[in-house]
Amino acid sequence: MDEGTRGELIGRLAEAIGSVETAHPPRVAVDGPPAAGKTTLADELAAVLRARDRDVIRATVDDFLFPRAQRYRRGRYSAEACYFDAHDHAALRRFLLDPLGPGGDRRFRHAAYDSATDTASSPPPTTAPADAVLLFDGVFLLRPELLDRWDLTIFVSVPFDQTVARARDRGAAQPDSTAGLAEIERSWRDRYIPAQQLYFATARPTEHADIIVHNDRLERPTWEIPPHPSRGRI
Repeated sequence: MDEGTRGELIGRLAEAIGSVETAHPPRVAVDGPPAAGKTTLADELAAVLRARDRDVIRATVDDFLFPRAQRYRRGRYSAEACYFDAHDHAALRRFLLDPLGPGGDRRFRHAAYDSATDTASSPPPTTAPADAVLLFDGVFLLRPELLDRWDLTIFVSVPFDQTVARARDRGAAQPDSTAGLAEIERSWRDRYIPAQQLYFATARPTEHADIIVHNDRLERPTWEIPPHPSRGRI
């Protein structure tokens, strides 16, 4: 287990990405529970890589959702719906991960869902530079449907109770939000945390992560590189 400043962590992650040798743009997953700090970490990492003249594609699983009617067909607070019905993995593979992967033509779409209209989306394709890197953040990224599409996997770990507290803090900081604090807490307790528990029980994501970042102390994180003899990615 290593410990350091946030800058030291980002530097180590940038080095890990630089060490990935592929004939296509490396596809990096930044996984973890809601409110663990995945998006912030990926954004910080993207800024460092761009400062080193690396082309970065930033994308998120929130742009590969199914419409709300499908996401909530088992109920608004259903953990099973959150895990099984929320994300369009086929579109994610087809539009983004496979074009950037082995044998792909690097013509990708960064989204398949428009949250403003709650409909499927098909933005025009973009061609990635050969030396680009994909930084993709989101939940449930190390499940079997996606696991073999990543070239480097980072799991951001935070105790579930702390994610609830962070979600409440976010809600309090956004007084114009339609979700009150009681609604936020119920969503976490009834939907998001049980869905993560289901994910851990069925997919065992930390067993597949190349790097685990313990992000409970934002300015003084710790990280570890679990042994994966059969993978040898870093």
